[in-house]
Amino acid sequence: MGPERLGSLLEPWLAGDVPVYVAVSAGVRSLALDGRLPSGTRLPSERALAATLGVHRTTVSAAYDVLRHEGYLASAHGAGSRIKVPTALAQRPDARPGEPLDVLDLTVAALPAPGQLPGAARSAAADLTTQLAGHGLHPFGLPALRAAVARHLTRRGLTTEARQVLITTGVLQGWNLLLRALGRPGAAVLVEQPTYPAVLDAVRAHHLRPVPLPVTTTGWDPPATCAPLAHLTPDGQNPTGLVAGEAARRQVLTGLRDTVVAVDETFADLVLDGPAPPPSAVLRPDVVTLGSMNKAFWAGLRTGWVRADPETLARLAQERASLDLGSPVLDQLVAVRLLEDADAILADRRDQLRRSRAALERALRAQLPDWRWSSPKAGMALWVELPRPSATRIAAAALDLGVRLTPGPRFTVDGTADRWLRLPFTLAPDQAEIVAGVLREASLRAPSAPDRELPVPRWTA
Repeated sequence: MGPERLGSLLEPWLAGDVPVYVAVSAGVRSLALDGRLPSGTRLPSERALAATLGVHRTTVSAAYDVLRHEGYLASAHGAGSRIKVPTALAQRPDARPGEPLDVLDLTVAALPAPGQLPGAARSAAADLTTQLAGHGLHPFGLPALRAAVARHLTRRGLTTEARQVLITTGVLQGWNLLLRALGRPGAAVLVEQPTYPAVLDAVRAHHLRPVPLPVTTTGWDPPATCAPLAHLTPDGQNPTGLVAGEAARRQVLTGLRDTVVAVDETFADLVLDGPAPPPSAVLRPDVVTLGSMNKAFWAGLRTGWVRADPETLARLAQERASLDLGSPVLDQLVAVRLLEDADAILADRRDQLRRSRAALERALRAQLPDWRWSSPKAGMALWVELPRPSATRIAAAALDLGVRLTPGPRFTVDGTADRWLRLPFTLAPDQAEIVAGVLREASLRAPSAPDRELPVPRWTA
């Protein structure tokens, strides 16, 4: 990348009040994380970039030193400095003996951290001094974060007070607390089919019975049965990426008038096409809203919330006491800082996902023209229909080729949907061709693969 082009990309960071070397290192780090500086990109020399920016060479040298120390830059004599995105291999609880460790893991639909996270963490560390005189246990969540979440939801059109918010480690903890508080062994729980696998796992872990509510490429079927509790994801359905309009929401909510409805808004801030519909709790005030920063901001943050009436929240907080006594204070302070910059962060995330979605769709059309999908309106993944089964065999063949996938049966109550694959588009756009090539080779190998126990990933995010 030439110095003029990099200089123009760095302009938003250089407009701040921080030292130039800090701004340059922060800008390059952020550009690398969102894929605009792909791994392997050669950066201009220190002298050339300094001339473009109108600063002394030692300023750029200091910025490059920071990036090398953090692992974002690799330099070699005669080869210049190249972007290197640091990674840490996650140990999977469902790993089998002999499985390759260093694979491209597409069972996880999640983005790298935004460039604003290090600054938010530094500010949160400074804010921590105001909390040290207390015991640090906040069963409903840190008051500052409850207020920040209330403001965030109100900006989205759902008027909310801090007393209506319970801070959790994410949507999944909120869902588990609802199951724990309201479920009775053997009772039915209505869940979408397909749906996020952990939703199903949680229902079964509480000895409840999942009942499917079919979701097709055209939307949600009307509920055919009643249940005491239901889980819906109308704001970027996982895995289809569908977004329910106001009329569709009203129809489903009307059909569940005697049901406690938990609406999962994990992807509500990541609507990629068109305006976001009104939150479901606007249409029906007794809806329990489950929200999270773990997809829209960073999965490593582990911060979410439940929005409900204060009496329900008190019940959930009591149930939580036997599991943990609250979320870490420092993490909550980081979340407060990120929510203060939510508009800019979320706009960047949506732009990044649109680019990655377009790249993956182009690559699939070119290499696998008989695969079909509806371009998702929200979220982070394509729900792809294969011309023939089996997605499970393709996933097994892909793992041999260095890519881990989650096949369709993992997303259903009854183990069906073996003609479907969930393909996250959270990788950098330049990796789309690699993924499509592996999928093409895996689809060729799958029909003739020898019979063996086919691994279906349990740990799916």
